[in-house]
Amino acid sequence: MSAHADLIAQLADVGRTAVAQGLVLASGGNLSARLPGSDEFVVTGTGTYLDRLDASAFSVVRLDGQVRGGNPKPSSEWRLHQRTYLVRPDVNAVIHLHPQYAVLLDALGHQVRLISLDQAYYVRKVSRVPYFPSGSDELADAAAEAARHCNAIILGFHGCSCLADTIAMGFRRAQNLEQAAMTTFRCIQLGNTDLTFPPEWFDRLTTV
Repeated sequence: MSAHADLIAQLADVGRTAVAQGLVLASGGNLSARLPGSDEFVVTGTGTYLDRLDASAFSVVRLDGQVRGGNPKPSSEWRLHQRTYLVRPDVNAVIHLHPQYAVLLDALGHQVRLISLDQAYYVRKVSRVPYFPSGSDELADAAAEAARHCNAIILGFHGCSCLADTIAMGFRRAQNLEQAAMTTFRCIQLGNTDLTFPPEWFDRLTTV
């Protein structure tokens, strides 16, 4: 299997799992991965359902924004992926989903707290950007700026962008971000407003 085909297979698997876990609905969200050794990335096309992805659903886009192959209509959010890759050469995958607890807490003005070991270990830090229209340069630029120092970004009233050097790690961060949001929500229901993973241990976790 070529590197291109392998990345598409991995992204398609993430898409199916994300839909099954309720992290995105219908044609919401988009996924991408950098093609090894090139200035191009594959990204889901406009209107594609993440649980129905095959090779025809993906566009090949160069980092200068030129569509180089595959689906001729990349996701309207292709700039979100492109700008992140430009500022983070270490990032090889961008997972953009619509996790409802994370979006809701952020909209209500609550910070998503990292409480469990997995949440602290995989997410590390949660950043946010305010609402900008979907597909806009403003959203892409704001998310890219946040990505300079963070791998898990909540997009206000919209979704999340989770980054990693591999597709699997990017998705794991998205899953743990939403679990952290659910845990935070339950803490708030119970009247707790400050519980987090023990700070004295947080800085001693191995960086991932």
